[in-house]
Amino acid sequence: MSKIIVTGADGRFGRILQKLNTKFLYKNKRQLNILSERSIKNNLTKHKPTHILHLAGLSRPMNIHEKEINKSIDLNIIGTCNLVKEAFKRRIKFIYLSTSYVYPGTKGNYDENDSLKPWNNYSWSKLGGECAVQMYKNSLIIRLCMTERPFVHGKAYANVMSNFIYQEDAAKIILKILNKKGIINVGGPSQSIYNFARNSNKFVKKILSKGEFPKRTDMNLKKLRKIIKS
Repeated sequence: MSKIIVTGADGRFGRILQKLNTKFLYKNKRQLNILSERSIKNNLTKHKPTHILHLAGLSRPMNIHEKEINKSIDLNIIGTCNLVKEAFKRRIKFIYLSTSYVYPGTKGNYDENDSLKPWNNYSWSKLGGECAVQMYKNSLIIRLCMTERPFVHGKAYANVMSNFIYQEDAAKIILKILNKKGIINVGGPSQSIYNFARNSNKFVKKILSKGEFPKRTDMNLKKLRKIIKS
């Protein structure tokens, strides 16, 4: 029987996941410090999980990854590496939430085998974590495109295609694929960010990216659809 320990339980997505599944063992950053090898070892020794679902890390605001690269490296790369090393020693399944931003954002329709080229420091930090996870075969990397409901920003790009999905919907999908391995793209239908945002925020304003945001960040979701249907 699976026993799943979750890092970063007090984050936005962690709180949503807890509402959907109360059986996992949720740990906030005070209870499980991913930068402390002792904290990680103590938790894994005490609870003996079969899976680690790694949600802890640094995301927004995006510019913090430019302004404070030490924090970005520590929380998204080194913290992930610390967890992977212990998971490997104990043969614990490792599940890592990455981002669709690791793809170049130029042609769109990226599948899991396409070449990667992060376009900002946030996505570089997430790819750094992916590198450690890729070395451990008993793992799952989820390249995800999600946001809160309602759309939190006042403006949205009309000329940028993505696979945004609401966090609640993403959580439901992730719960269905935890026992898979490899890499899986997870998101919603390919559409402009503006069209997506309008579904939950009718007051959002339309803007155009002039190069500050890649125009084709959308992913191919065939692999996910096949798994969900089977």
